[in-house]
Amino acid sequence: MHWYWIDRITVFESQRSAESIKVVSLAEDHLHDHFPYYPVMPASLVIEGIAQTAGLLLYEAKGYKEKVVLAKIPRFTCYNVEVKPGEVLKYKVKLESVREDGGVASVWAYRDNELFAEGELMFAHLGGNFADQSLFADGDMIEMMRLLRVFEVGIGVDGKKLTPPKPDIQIHCSR
Repeated sequence: MHWYWIDRITVFESQRSAESIKVVSLAEDHLHDHFPYYPVMPASLVIEGIAQTAGLLLYEAKGYKEKVVLAKIPRFTCYNVEVKPGEVLKYKVKLESVREDGGVASVWAYRDNELFAEGELMFAHLGGNFADQSLFADGDMIEMMRLLRVFEVGIGVDGKKLTPPKPDIQIHCSR
């Protein structure tokens, strides 16, 4: 994954819910293009940040085995989309369903603790003809979870601290 639209996971309850934060900074290149001399974060990137939070939750819920992509946005409402540099966004997601082919999450976005967007996102697992596509490399999602501190704050379904999966590494030695 090359684009991170969240800075840190703050709450992660396996198969249930997650929260993340995004601190909007004037140092981000996209703000200088959208709009010149009036920097605001586009609503599409807010949705992407929420989707990344929900996607990681669904990825963990399926045992770290399925590639997860945002498939559909059946409902999403922004009450005020002017997100400016210096503001802190908080994303909350709740998994509503986990199915064999994907999942559904209810989502909320807060700016400085005030609700400014909410909706529902649908995710799909890439299987069949897409299972071997290199959308992202194996292990990228786990590394993203480490970087965003999921394993520092995560709670498993059993109530215990969430631990990263054991790597599936085969060592081949030759002389």
